Amino acid sequence: MAQVAISNVAKAFGTVKVLHDVSVDIADGQFVVLVGPSGCGKSTLLRMV
Repeated sequence: MAQVAISNVAKAFGTVKVLHDVSVDIADGQFVVLVGPSGCGKSTLLRMV
């Protein structure tokens, strides 16, 4: 039914690159968790979606 595909995404704040070449495919029915230390880009990636 539903699928999320993110391919080669990048994000920068001015000259500071915070996400580099991020790709992920999430199929229908999959449960995905983003885990990492504070400041690693989890929320930034979700806001971009």
